[in-house]
Parts: sequence; structure tokens; C-alpha cells
Amino acid sequence: MHVTTLILGAGAAGMMAAAHAGPHSLIIDHAKAPGEKIRISGGGRCNFTNMHCAPDRFLGANPHFHKSALSRYTQWDFIDLVAQNGIAYHEKTLGQLFCDHKATLIVALLRQEMDKAGADLWLQTEIKDLRHADGAFIALLDREGRRETVTARNLIVATGGKSIPKMGATGLAYDIAHQFDHTVTETRPGLVPLTFTDGRFKTLSGVSVPARLSNARASFDEAMLFTHRGLSGPSVLQLSSYWRDGETISANLLPETDLPAVLRELRQTQGKRKLKTALAALLPGRLVDHLAGHMDLSANLGDLSDARISDLSAQLAQWHLTPQGTEGYRTAEVTLGGVDTSGLDSRSMMSKTVPGLFFIGEAVDVTGWLGGYNFQWAWSSGWAAGTEIRQSL
Repeated sequence: MHVTTLILGAGAAGMMAAAHAGPHSLIIDHAKAPGEKIRISGGGRCNFTNMHCAPDRFLGANPHFHKSALSRYTQWDFIDLVAQNGIAYHEKTLGQLFCDHKATLIVALLRQEMDKAGADLWLQTEIKDLRHADGAFIALLDREGRRETVTARNLIVATGGKSIPKMGATGLAYDIAHQFDHTVTETRPGLVPLTFTDGRFKTLSGVSVPARLSNARASFDEAMLFTHRGLSGPSVLQLSSYWRDGETISANLLPETDLPAVLRELRQTQGKRKLKTALAALLPGRLVDHLAGHMDLSANLGDLSDARISDLSAQLAQWHLTPQGTEGYRTAEVTLGGVDTSGLDSRSMMSKTVPGLFFIGEAVDVTGWLGGYNFQWAWSSGWAAGTEIRQSL
């Protein structure tokens, strides 16, 4: 069987590419249904993009590579597509857009666009062998137990990264990259909870607090959630993409509060009140109990000197923590690193050395922030590759 384009992976990027690559495209996936990560994302509502999408909210060895695709197919383009198809959506926070109803509406939208483009979809299909000869890619496929050889002028690799292996994530994209002499940068879990092996936060499990999480490279103001394994929540997931093993992070537990001013005023008006009681009005009680085990909170407010207030405020603004690790790919939302962008054309996503070979989406060394950015990269990179192929027909 011959097709113009063979697309590996029926996730967000692959389906977007199939919707734009033109007729005679075939997209395959080993799963029983397409777009499984779309279906489970955002609590089943799919955070499909972010209104504040900008190049500085993406990580990668080349901070400029992703600019071309993101500028030519923007968040507004995908928002228009969603609106034109009557899918109701809302902003949750910080520009994050979610479907009002089920995430499967986005999957159905992409299937519809694929059908319009004349693309075929084969599910429960695995690639067993791949080679390149005489300007064509030759793939041996296992389709529900039946072997079939497919040749294609173009091959788009959209198989994602290593995150959430229970959903079938593998390193296939990196294997294919190596096969065609492309470099793969270091890969590691991103947007992932941080762990503490000593179980120090078990008694705080379920407690959430607005916090500013920082290290030398980044800072994020969002909720921090304590778990029985360590720390999670948006601010932690965001910072995890910038964190390295053994590194200490800093948590500001009252980022929007001028704590020295508050304590000085309370010292004047409620001097007999316990410091611990006053802090429990500003922070969750269980967290204050935990902090009391590590710092002296026994004084009355009236007994606090200015120096003591300054010292305490500094401790709560710079609570230093050293995670022992992360929860790994098991719960990571994305994979950091991937196919080295130095070997790809930023406009088309095509290999600079193997004509017709494309890498898109999470497989590439481009990773966005939490909040719809990675879906936007999938839409933009898939569009770029698909459009390049359609225009060459």
C-alpha cells in the first residue's frame, strides 16, 4: 500500500498534522482510540490552549526554534476553530481555556478535520520495521495481528515522549531519530510532582496554599499542594521543569502579604495573642503546626522585637526545601528534551538531512508551561508539518 504521508501517533500533534497534510495520508496508533491524552487532560475538559501563549513560556536548547510555528498558527487560530465548530469553552485562570463540556469534543473536532482532508486512521496498529530507500519510507505494520507494508513519500513522527507510560508512551520517536542520525537531547520528566523520601509532609497531605516557588532560573505564583509523597500543585509542577536533582528551591508562603507590617500592627493591637494563632489566620492550621516543629512560634505577639519579626518573615518568605526527586514519567505531564531542534527546519519541522522526515509535538525538544501551552505546541507544530506537505503536493 502506498500513501503520500504516513503519520505515527494519533495524539494532538499527529491528528493536527493529518488534518492539514492533504489527501492520501495515513495516521496510525497502537491505542484503541485516538487522542487519549486529550481525553483525560484538564480533568476531562481539555485545557486546549492558553490566551497568553508566548515564546518565552517554552523550554528547549534553542529558545528561538518554536517561534516560527507558534507565530504562524497561533492560539487564536485554534480558538477560532473551536468556536466555529460550536464547542463552548471558558477561561479558568491565567489564560487557560477549557471546554465547558467533555474533552472528547476536541477529539471529535480533529477527527472531523481529518475526514475533510481525506486522511485514514488505523488504530491498534504497531510499527515493526522502518527503512528508507529510493526516496520513500517503507514501514512494516502490524494491524490487529495482520502484517502490512506501507510506503510513503513523507513520514511524520508524532509519537510523543516518555510521560505517562501506562497510556502507552515509549521512546519510539527517539529511536527513529537515532536511526536517521538525528541527535536527541537529554530527556527527563517535566510538569511533575516533587518528592521527599523522608515523608515529612504526610501529615499535611491535601493542604493547599498560594505560594511563590522559585529557584535560580524561574519563579511561579500559584497553588502549592502537599501530598503524602511531597509537593504538587501548579506552582510546583511549573517549577519542576526548571529543577535539577539535588537543587534547593524556595517557597514564599505569603507572597501577597506584607508580613512584617501585619505582625507589627498586631503587636500593637493584640499583644497578648499567640504568634502561632495569628499565623493560623493567615495560613492553614496544619501547615502552621508543621512549621512550629521547625521554628519557634511560641511567643506572644507583644513580645516580638522588630528583629524577630524580620527574621520570622524572612523564613516564611524563603522556606528552603531540597526535594529528593520527582514522581518520574509515571505522573509527568510532559517530557523535557527530545529530538534536537538543530537538525530540524523551524518553519516546516522537517529534517535538514532526510527529506520528507518530520518530527512534531512532544517528541521534539520544545516543552511548554503548564496551562495549555503544550497543546498549542502540538497544534502549531502539527499544522506546520501538515501545511508544508500539502503545499508540496
